[in-house]
Amino acid sequence: MTRKIVVALDGMGGDHAPETVVEGANIARERYPDATFVLYGSPSKLEPLVARQRWLKDCCRVVEAADVVTNDDRPTAALRKRRTSSMGMAIGSVAEREADCVVSAGNTGALLATAGVLLGTLAGVKRAALASFVPTVKGESVMLDLGANIQCDANNLVEFAVMGSVFARSVLGLEQPTVGLLNVGAEEGKGSETLRDAAATLRLDGVPLRFHGFVEGSDIGAGVVDVVVTDGFTGNVALKTIEGTAKLYTGFVREAFKTSTLAKIGYVLASGAWNKLRQRADPRRYNGGVFLGLDGVCVKSHGGTDALGFAYAIGLAVDMVKFSLNDKVVDELRRLRLALGEPSRQADGTAGGA
Repeated sequence: MTRKIVVALDGMGGDHAPETVVEGANIARERYPDATFVLYGSPSKLEPLVARQRWLKDCCRVVEAADVVTNDDRPTAALRKRRTSSMGMAIGSVAEREADCVVSAGNTGALLATAGVLLGTLAGVKRAALASFVPTVKGESVMLDLGANIQCDANNLVEFAVMGSVFARSVLGLEQPTVGLLNVGAEEGKGSETLRDAAATLRLDGVPLRFHGFVEGSDIGAGVVDVVVTDGFTGNVALKTIEGTAKLYTGFVREAFKTSTLAKIGYVLASGAWNKLRQRADPRRYNGGVFLGLDGVCVKSHGGTDALGFAYAIGLAVDMVKFSLNDKVVDELRRLRLALGEPSRQADGTAGGA
């Protein structure tokens, strides 16, 4: 793409907004010189922060938004002020094709509800799914759904598998990513009828992805597959468990090196290795959840991230635009319908509530 990519930013969303949003945009500006930014929020708070960044003001403008969606707001409350809030106006700019993508670190449920109403779903998509990266011993994998749809049927899981495969190909650069359904066992007879029906469909000839089969929770970190597909309830629990376990073991290691003088010396001697480990497992590198299936690029940054983490979320949104991910999703879902002997259908629903 040669034209500038316009990134709409919810300037007031997140635990450390607006500072983190502005500083993150400045970092992203250096990495993505073909991007420009539109910050929605309070000019009195945003403009002085932008002015402190030497180059950001040349590729950024601030648009006033009277309201803010708070972490305590219910999705219904966010919808009521979608035309006046920083989150709603940022999403609205994508819906009106004034911006190419939107990034927010605000309330997840509110973001999904507002984006679902303002953007709608792509042709052939029944429900949008929240996808993100998880670190593995082999690199990183894509996992979805992570909370957008608490209950899913077999058709939903099949759609998620196709969208996740396209996402892995486009963003991770994998030629033929493997896809697995998260289950209580890898054997074919395990799991619910929904999972078995979805697996049967994904094994059919002509389905546009490389289906591995069932995977277990322990296979996620092992990198057995490139894309892990599940319902939003299971996916959210699995993701929070992974995050909690990582924090637990980090704490264990930190305490272990404080137990004696010899242990402290050992930590100093191994500091180089620990720095590499810290960088490899840095959660900021995996910041950015994507609502796949929406008719517009919408990325959710972790609310508590810092500027670097927010910059990674912006980068993910820009990459999705560059690689025309949504066009590829529509094409692959059309191929799926043909493989199943079904006529292509238009979007017949919106994203489910978290």
